Amino acid sequence: MTRDQELWGMAATLLRHHGDKAPLRVAERIGALAMRGEMGGVELWREVARRMLALTGEAGKA
Repeated sequence: MTRDQELWGMAATLLRHHGDKAPLRVAERIGALAMRGEMGGVELWREVARRMLALTGEAGKA
């Protein structure tokens, strides 16, 4: 499995498990990682967020 496939899988799983609250969960995760200075983690979760937006059709609205 490629990294891209893993990121799409993470996005889909978050949406399935958290529904409308998935973006909030991702934002919380990004915030926590940023506060700890873990910029690699921040970028990973931003990539997940982009894919979530694409899956929900919100990408053009952001």
